[in-house]
Amino acid sequence: MESVNIEKLLEKYFEATTTVAEEEVLNQYFSEENIASHLEQYRPMFNYFSIAKEERFTKQVPLKPRKRYYKWMSVAAVALLSFGIYFGNQYQERKKAEFAYQETKKAFELLAENFGRGTEKVAYLQEFEVAKQKIYNND
Repeated sequence: MESVNIEKLLEKYFEATTTVAEEEVLNQYFSEENIASHLEQYRPMFNYFSIAKEERFTKQVPLKPRKRYYKWMSVAAVALLSFGIYFGNQYQERKKAEFAYQETKKAFELLAENFGRGTEKVAYLQEFEVAKQKIYNND
């Protein structure tokens, strides 16, 4: 009768539906000397589980503290971004100033060209003035 109960418990065990108490009954049964001959094949498995349950790892594992590179990487990224923005703005300002200088230079060259034309006209005006003086002085 007991072997029928053990067979049912084994069936439930392999289907993974046993409770902890039922597994304890199985462990206790297979640790006894008197086991049904057709269930003898399961003895090493349950003996292994009971022995493995008692094993403990006693060696010390040296744990090295994890280095926090992420913290420094984020600080470096922020610093790099800040420098990039600062020097990028300086570069943009320099480019804008250079562009403004070039445009101003073009404007002054245009003014100088127009003033050059104006002085030519003033030279003609000077000749006109001399001729006018001659006419008024002869009268």
